Amino acid sequence: MTYHLPAGRAAADGPYAVDVTPESAGWGYSGLRVVHLPPGGSHTFDSGGSEWIVLPLSGGCTVATADDFGQETFELDGRDSVFSGVTDFAYVPRDARATLTSTGGGRFALTGARCTRRLPARYGPASSVPVELRGSGNCSRQVNNFGAAGVFECDKLIAVEVLTPGGNWSSFPPHKHDEHRPGEESVLEEIYYFEFAAHDGTPGLGYQRVSPSGQGQGTDVLAEVRDGDVVLIPDGWHGPSMAVPGHHMYYLNVMAGPEAERAWLICDHPDHAWIRDAWPGQAVDPRLPLYTAPERSA
Repeated sequence: MTYHLPAGRAAADGPYAVDVTPESAGWGYSGLRVVHLPPGGSHTFDSGGSEWIVLPLSGGCTVATADDFGQETFELDGRDSVFSGVTDFAYVPRDARATLTSTGGGRFALTGARCTRRLPARYGPASSVPVELRGSGNCSRQVNNFGAAGVFECDKLIAVEVLTPGGNWSSFPPHKHDEHRPGEESVLEEIYYFEFAAHDGTPGLGYQRVSPSGQGQGTDVLAEVRDGDVVLIPDGWHGPSMAVPGHHMYYLNVMAGPEAERAWLICDHPDHAWIRDAWPGQAVDPRLPLYTAPERSA
């Protein structure tokens, strides 16, 4: 199994620039698609047995859903890029058909998870997305918790965005979620999708580490990652995610698993867990937040 999929390698025959399915990843739940639409373009997909969140990476779109319970239409303002602001999003339930239409064109992520419970189609405003600053010093990063457990209701899907300033480390200390330990750790398959801020036309890059935890498949990855790359994490200690100096790093995390409770419960690597105790004595990187969520409308 190849766990690092450079840009283009995660695409199948079809409309998607990225198309990670449970079948292609060799696991049971998590999926990710990225579709590029030209100005005036549209794309229709059937949700099947999965729930999906339509998340604009650049540009805006209209999302129209239809199923046995009715029809819904959501206007997503979107954003210029993942480095320019928080975005609104739309939830598409299982057993539905959805059509994305974009007047100006753009790139759109479909974060998905196989599920059993059908929830209603819904709109998620950008103003409702909690923006969290995590860590301190050169471990400072920003987390946009748009699809986090306890923030937005889904059956299985958990999805967040992480922005790491150039030169910083995120996903640190290394952590794992590959054992069922009630109240302490949950089993979650995870996808990382990367984008980088260019500098004077020079593309950015970073590095991703995954090391075996003694559980599952013994996943072992040390990858140089660039725009559009994907890393699959069925198990193992994952982190750090390192952004080279001068280039901010973005990654989209998609998680789901077999647990009855939808929760992000992690275990820190015992050799590096101590770093959390050092954070209160250091300032958060002054470059953060890169942006905040817009104010809620009155």
